[in-house]
Amino acid sequence: MELITQWLGAINGIVWGAPMLIGLLGIGIFMQIRLSFLPIRKLGTGFKLLFQKNEQRGEGQISPFNALMTALSATIGTGNIAGVATAIVMGGPGALFWMWMTALVGMATKYSEAVLAVRFRETDKNGNYVGGPMYYIKNGLGKKWIWLGTLFAFFGSIAGFGIGNTVQANSVADVLQSNFGIEKTITAGILVVLVGAVLIGGIKRISDVAGKLVPVMTVGYFGAGVVVLALNIPAIPDAFALIIKSAFTPVAAQGGFAGAAVWAAIRFGIARGVFSNEAGMGSAPIAHAAAKTQNPIRQGLIAMLGTFIDTIIVCSVTGLTIVITGGWLTGQTGATLTAASFSAVIPGGNYIVAIALAIFAFTTILGWSFYGEKCIQYLLGPKAVVPFRILWIIALPIGATQSLTFVWLLADTLNAMMAIPNLIAIALLSPVVYRLTKDHIRDVNADSIDIKPVMKVD
Repeated sequence: MELITQWLGAINGIVWGAPMLIGLLGIGIFMQIRLSFLPIRKLGTGFKLLFQKNEQRGEGQISPFNALMTALSATIGTGNIAGVATAIVMGGPGALFWMWMTALVGMATKYSEAVLAVRFRETDKNGNYVGGPMYYIKNGLGKKWIWLGTLFAFFGSIAGFGIGNTVQANSVADVLQSNFGIEKTITAGILVVLVGAVLIGGIKRISDVAGKLVPVMTVGYFGAGVVVLALNIPAIPDAFALIIKSAFTPVAAQGGFAGAAVWAAIRFGIARGVFSNEAGMGSAPIAHAAAKTQNPIRQGLIAMLGTFIDTIIVCSVTGLTIVITGGWLTGQTGATLTAASFSAVIPGGNYIVAIALAIFAFTTILGWSFYGEKCIQYLLGPKAVVPFRILWIIALPIGATQSLTFVWLLADTLNAMMAIPNLIAIALLSPVVYRLTKDHIRDVNADSIDIKPVMKVD
């Protein structure tokens, strides 16, 4: 097992190395330029569409709002609390700057993924809408590329049991035990009951639960962060100055901080940013393909909000709190660092972080269950859905009570390998995204959203 772990670690270093990070950033930059920065320019339009009732008149199973909440349920999780802290400890405060940059270019990637997901989605034998990278590869690139979609579905179906199931269950059990003294076996039993009850209802129940839990917990966590920042207003300008300076210059060792080069800030900022918002990974478009929508472009504008909310809003609260309180100099890391930073300003702040982490991890389990389910359905057909759900529930107590060093490494590796087929597909199908966007801009009428031409029409 030790030898296998070493080999897997070597593979992980390759798939999460510079080529992958360049690929993820490169696709985002390419699509932003290709679309004349429409995802950034029309951020307000995306929020407007999110709450428009007429956006629920199209074909699909769930509302555009719940589709976004389902996608966010899978992205807002341990990465926003523990991942940000780890990035800052490994790369210095400048890592937060590179997380922001990853989000800004990732909005174009997420927009493109959702546009393609809706454009090339299908209905299965039960009349349910299915979509995602495997479907836009099959229907958009043709039969000779089907193997690429199969690879994505294979990696996604296995990776989900790690990054979206056992690892999250372990996080919930650990944080509840360390902060509230709840035994891990009790947490495991509760997770089995709650997750099982939700999965019985399929995507509609998952989206309903996500539509209620995600906004409440996101606002609650953000609100706690705002309180921390408000109590430290004089320190905010210096914090921003330190973040920007550290993004381009090395940070010397001080206190419990070991020091970091510029490359470390870039590497860990980008890697943790992508891990958190999943732009380019191909997971979120699986949820957006089920949305009730009249137009792929509209859903794309809504989908890109996920990257903005996840990283620019939620991750920023965590990162700024850690920098302003000086927590990054203590030698702590992960969720422990975030909890200590909140507690330094708000009495009982560690409990706020613990509850947020538990709920975020729980919703991540729900969101990834849908992703894994659709991947396995693509490979084996609708008959495989029920057995998959049973295995998903069985895996929860294992994750909650066991050490997951190997599982985490395997899941992290497969998660990166999911991105490879997806990035290839986005690059090859970029003319489709551009054409659909251009046509929508040309055909927009008075009662549609206000998108004026922002690119040259050939």
